[in-house]
Amino acid sequence: MPPKKNPLNLNKLQLRTLFLAQLLADDPNFARRDEATGGATLLQVPHAHGNHFHIGQFTVSTREASGLSNPAVWTALGRKGLAYVEGPIGIALTAEGVAYDTGFGAQALATSDH
Repeated sequence: MPPKKNPLNLNKLQLRTLFLAQLLADDPNFARRDEATGGATLLQVPHAHGNHFHIGQFTVSTREASGLSNPAVWTALGRKGLAYVEGPIGIALTAEGVAYDTGFGAQALATSDH
């Protein structure tokens, strides 16, 4: 039997937020990876200009990223063992959170034109 897609039953907002957090975790400008545990600590969220912000080569709509600043989303991801609050401003993804298949891919984002 193939593995269940979205086995933790995350809702759309949680999946989208986790996907963006995974992108941030892969960018050394926004996160610090912990090679020992496989997790990552998000150090900052990119500043929006206009109605979007950038993660590497990608452009992300601020509307699509609303979960990044939503404490309820992070609480839910924490209950599922995918993330936790680290320090006064940092969010950390567990190894499970870094590896979780959200069903999104880089093709879900537009590349930046500026």
